[in-house]
Amino acid sequence: MRVILVSYSARGFAVLRAACAESGHLPVAYLHARSLRPGGPTRAGAGPVVAEIVESVPPGVDLLLPGSKKVLLARTLREYEADIIVCYGFPWKFPPAALQATASGAINVHTSMLPKYRGPIPVNWAIRNGDSEIGVTVHHMTEEFDSGGILVQESGIALDDDVVPDLLWNEVDEVIARLLPAALTRVEEGFPGIAQSEDQASYAGWMEPGFSCIDWSHTRNAIHNQVRATRFGSSGKSGPIANLPGEQIRVLRTSLEPTGGRQVMCADGPLWIVASMPV
Repeated sequence: MRVILVSYSARGFAVLRAACAESGHLPVAYLHARSLRPGGPTRAGAGPVVAEIVESVPPGVDLLLPGSKKVLLARTLREYEADIIVCYGFPWKFPPAALQATASGAINVHTSMLPKYRGPIPVNWAIRNGDSEIGVTVHHMTEEFDSGGILVQESGIALDDDVVPDLLWNEVDEVIARLLPAALTRVEEGFPGIAQSEDQASYAGWMEPGFSCIDWSHTRNAIHNQVRATRFGSSGKSGPIANLPGEQIRVLRTSLEPTGGRQVMCADGPLWIVASMPV
């Protein structure tokens, strides 16, 4: 099949491209969103990301950086006469015309066991909620985020207490490499996917503004997971702000067990701050 690949980074494109190559499918274009919403400002740090993608684009393959999702996007995609769009990390909703621009529509790779954690940051929410593992789902795309029929999925990617982003994404990439060829085969066979159960669906949207600050009246587990999720989202470089007697800090790491760190009291008991930095 002729494939249009959609992703968030050079790493994401590489994973998709390798899976397509293994299955004998041909990428004909790359599509990347330089803004978090159609028509919005170019997001901070987009320049280096796009530069890295440009370096990785295969010869003869176009890179599309749309500013909006108007009819021109669908018209452009249609010109490639592709069979399918394969997406892994795209912040916009595809308009119906774009989803219909290929012979077999579009499929998406999502890092949760759908219908759980639909939305842009499922792994962050899994860490916030104290989940022990995540999974990967490949599904048909519809006009609503992450709601189409499930082609294939796999669970069992462990979330350690200290989630190291690079190690976790390496595991995720290995699962995608296994699942995507099977999903593409099912698309070729005309499999519509297994309908998702709406009563089991949850949404993993952007964290609320208050999540960036610690409230010591919350439970020790909730605060510990707040620190874990924030650290993961910042690749270990930041943490939520905490007010302590005479100072304000960013908490980078906590422990539920007694350590040599600073003890603080939460709603249901003590928590130990083992790494922090000044605000």
